Amino acid sequence: MSLPLSIGATGEEVRDLHRRLSAAGHRVTSELAYYSPSTATAIEQFQIAHGLDATGICDQATWNTLVEASYKLGDRAIYHTQPMLRGDDIADLQLRLGSLGFDAGRADGIFGPETERAVADFQRNAGLTSDGVAGPQTIAELIRLSARADTSRSVAQVREDEELRSRPRQLAGLRVAVGQNGPFHALVHLVGRQIREQGAVVLEEHHPDWSTQARNANEFGSQVFLAITPSDEDGCDVAYFATTGFTSAGGRHLAEICAQLLPGALGLSSGTANGMRVAILRETRMPAVLCRVGSPTRVVGQNAGVAAALVEALQQWVQWPPVTE
Repeated sequence: MSLPLSIGATGEEVRDLHRRLSAAGHRVTSELAYYSPSTATAIEQFQIAHGLDATGICDQATWNTLVEASYKLGDRAIYHTQPMLRGDDIADLQLRLGSLGFDAGRADGIFGPETERAVADFQRNAGLTSDGVAGPQTIAELIRLSARADTSRSVAQVREDEELRSRPRQLAGLRVAVGQNGPFHALVHLVGRQIREQGAVVLEEHHPDWSTQARNANEFGSQVFLAITPSDEDGCDVAYFATTGFTSAGGRHLAEICAQLLPGALGLSSGTANGMRVAILRETRMPAVLCRVGSPTRVVGQNAGVAAALVEALQQWVQWPPVTE
């Protein structure tokens, strides 16, 4: 697949793209091999529905998500391997396990060690072979038992809520990851220095790949991740992890605080907080936010104010946990 694909592209790759969009419920003529404006509209609708940047361009993240969306629970055996399997069927599996009290982690659609343990625990409780592989028999039993369960609130969500309520109300001792993938090295260092002065244990990340930053933050044992990125839009948007059946309460709470405090530092009237599932939010194991702060030129000229707003946001986040149901 030669990516990205955009208006004007032709060939079998575009025809394949149309077939996948059609299968995902988006209206396109699947036989066509031309990337038309209607293709871009369908891609944009798909991106919005799946928490991706709505560009109308089929980039790698969009293509990967299209492939993942084609999997329904029961289509394949699911197990822990490297690289880890991904798909909407895995997110469904995680939600069903969580509704029955088996902690498969967040419904991120990634079959990792947590999900493998939850599958094995379910199998043990259901009298099945406890091998951690979600094969036909395990999936059939899971579907049967979870049919009447409440999948709106999983054990992973309950666990995150409890961790937020029980954490210390200060930055001292908190493990914080601060990352960026633009020209914001000085800003990240300034935020890191200020929260270190308050006793936080800080990981500063500058790798251009968000997945690498997420992996490093997970290995660091970070309790919160604050990511900063430039954007083409001259505004302030803060994203947190949310997908069907799961929303990170801690991420949403921090995003809402950042969306209140950052605009003033950036010379803007308001900001927004939105649920998304881009890599840095999906692949981190802790509450995380992605702050899209607009033009690098404007931000770099206001580093001190932006850093102060981000530090204040973290302080408020630890002092006042979110109100959960």
